[in-house]
Amino acid sequence: MHFDEYTGKTIFVTGAASGIGQAQAVAFAAQGANVFGFDLDQAGLAETAKKSAETIGTFISYTGDVTQKDEILAAVKYANECFGFIDVLLNTAGILDDYTPSLDTTEEMWDRVLDINLKGMFLVTNLILPQMIEQQHGIIVNMASIAGMVAGGGGAAYTASKHAIIGYTKQLDYDYAKKGIRTNAIAPGAIKTPMNAADFAGDGQMAEWVARETPAGRWAKPEEVASLSLFLASQQADYIHGTVMTIDGGWLVK
Repeated sequence: MHFDEYTGKTIFVTGAASGIGQAQAVAFAAQGANVFGFDLDQAGLAETAKKSAETIGTFISYTGDVTQKDEILAAVKYANECFGFIDVLLNTAGILDDYTPSLDTTEEMWDRVLDINLKGMFLVTNLILPQMIEQQHGIIVNMASIAGMVAGGGGAAYTASKHAIIGYTKQLDYDYAKKGIRTNAIAPGAIKTPMNAADFAGDGQMAEWVARETPAGRWAKPEEVASLSLFLASQQADYIHGTVMTIDGGWLVK
């Protein structure tokens, strides 16, 4: 899969240190893009940089927290200094809640999950969106989940955050489409990433159960989500607006 249009374009990726975010960063760099990775995990960002070095693109990272507005602002400023205007925003940073039901969810856990998964997306978007509007063009891809469409994909906080992300995505596109902004979301199912390592722990029975329950019969690789991201952010998807693209091996058809 090759997209000439990404050559020289600036891609801002949150959660770029591992999993889907790392795969997205490497995939866009492989298309010749200038990729700016934002994450708290400095060691993980170094690994992403190492993988991206084998591509034709450029990867620069910035260590920071999506819940801290001043850190995001500094990162966006640095990205602009390095690459110019940001063309594509991939809001991928997020955490799980260990499938914790409501009565077992502490206020601290609720706030942490919602702050990172939802408020962080809001903060990053609002600090990048103005420059997209100024250039009258911008692509935003938000990372949702099948947990944003059905129950059982996470606990109370995670499921609430992902449902909210889908609503936020639709409203963003509705509000800014006529200003040249196109916003969509991706809803992954079982993707084998470090965030899901607990499912593979021990004898891996949980991972095996998930694979059996998935019609495709397997977990996906983060690179498969990255490939969907390349398409969804491309000109080929220009008429796709405010949509949630599932990549779940058929989980939702059951």
